[in-house]
Formats: sequence, C-alpha cells, structure tokens
Amino acid sequence: MSFGLVSIPIKLYSTNETKAGVSFNLLHGGGCGSRLKQQYICPKDEQIVERDQMVKGYEFAKGQYVTFSEDELKALEEQSSEAIEITEFVPEKTVSPLYYDKAYYLGPDKGGAKAYSLLAEAMRKSGRTALAKYSARGKQYLVMVRPEGRGLVMQQLRYDDEVKPMSEVPLDETAVSDRELDLALKLIDQIASDEFQPEKYEDDVRKRTLELIEQKVQGQDIVAAPAEAPQAKVIDLMEALKASLAGKAAASKAAASSQAEAPVEERKAPKKAAEKSGGGGGRKSKNA
Repeated sequence: MSFGLVSIPIKLYSTNETKAGVSFNLLHGGGCGSRLKQQYICPKDEQIVERDQMVKGYEFAKGQYVTFSEDELKALEEQSSEAIEITEFVPEKTVSPLYYDKAYYLGPDKGGAKAYSLLAEAMRKSGRTALAKYSARGKQYLVMVRPEGRGLVMQQLRYDDEVKPMSEVPLDETAVSDRELDLALKLIDQIASDEFQPEKYEDDVRKRTLELIEQKVQGQDIVAAPAEAPQAKVIDLMEALKASLAGKAAASKAAASSQAEAPVEERKAPKKAAEKSGGGGGRKSKNA
C-alpha cells in the first residue's frame, strides 16, 4: 500500500467467519439418492454441451453476440498490480454506506509494522479515511482504507454507476404532525442503545434450521410449525404509535420484574436446602 513516497508491505485477511448459511444439495430423489451434476444444454440443438465446446460472448444487440478466445479475454483483463494506491483522504462520514461492499482486514507484512502503525494513527488523529485503487483478479476496485481499533480495514466500494439513486424510489409528499413526531421519538427512546452490540444478535432461522436438520439426522420427522394468527391492522397512525409505546412499556416492566424476582428465588433455594439438612441432622441426633 502506498501514499506519497511511503510504501507499506501488507497482507489481506478475510473478515468473514467460516460459518456459512445452511445450504442443501440436489439429489436423485427417485432413484439412488446420489448428488446431481449441473449440465449445460443448447436449447436449439437440444444436446448437452461439454466445457471444451463452450466459448464466451458479449451480447451487443438483442440476440447478437461477439465471441472471444481465451487469449482475447486475458487481454481484456486489468493487469493485477496487487498494490493499493491511495489517491486521497476524505472524512469517513462523507462516504455513504450505500457504496460499501466486501471488507478485508489489512495487516503489516514483514518490515512494514512501523509505517503501518503510523498511517493508522495518522488517520485516527485526522478523522479521515483513504480512498484508493486496487487491481486484482483481472479487475480494478475502488476501496476505502479506514482505521479499525489498532489496525486498518480495506472496505471495497461500489462505483457510482453501480449504485441506484434514491430518486428511483417513488415517495409521496406527506405531512407529519408534531404530535406524531413526538410519539415516534418516544418510541425510539424506549428501545435506544448507546452503541451497536453485534453479540446480542444471532441468526435464529439458521439456528432453528440446524436443530431441525439434526432431528432429521437422528431419524425423527420434522413438522412445520403452525402459522401465526394474523394480527389486527391498526389503520390510525396515532393509535399505532400509542399501542406500540404501551406494549414496549409493559414488556420493559415485565422484564424488570422478572430480573428483580430471580435473586429472591435463588436465595430461597439454598435456605430450604439448609433447613432440610439441619432438620435431618437434628432428628438423627435425637434418635441417637
């Protein structure tokens, strides 16, 4: 990675955990149960086309293609420099998350620890992040390098023509009353937190799916859960806000009450056990 005449040897690390979503394979259900293979079929000739008979083409007009050889495809590819060339520094808040794509951790390679730490500290102090060009795998990427903790993260960005403008979303002009806004703000305050805590959240659907799959592996049948009864629709916005506030307040009160009662129950259990033990000891002494 380079900025000005400073060059920093770095390594890229994936930010993704290996835990992937639950996926299923296609099997021969009416026969041996083997996993199926994908094949390509020409709809005109109605025959299977093998890999060595395939060519890549670009559709320049409806139904019209220009084809390319392997050498021509290589000539079209961007030369991979494997270098991150910083072009400018901007405040991070000026880059909309709409442009965010994949992210990678950056770590210093051999001999680059000091320059790496210097750049990370300088960006933290300045409050700015770096925009850079990065060429790899035959493509050129727009990336943002930003400080994260003591290190740096390379955030791959979408190009401007890859992001649809908000103007394409049809939005009606509507007026919001002060009373409605006040209730909405109160509802936000009820469930507001000072920071994002990702550990509080987990993929409940994935967890439930894996549990059901394990039941199936153990030879048990799985049955779909009954559909929830549809909730009554609240047409009036003010009534919906009031009902939401009342519901959140009741839930918070119940949670607080449950937490307050838990220690009492915990104290009672050891006390009863002690009384039982003491009583038993008394009877034994008496009998003796």
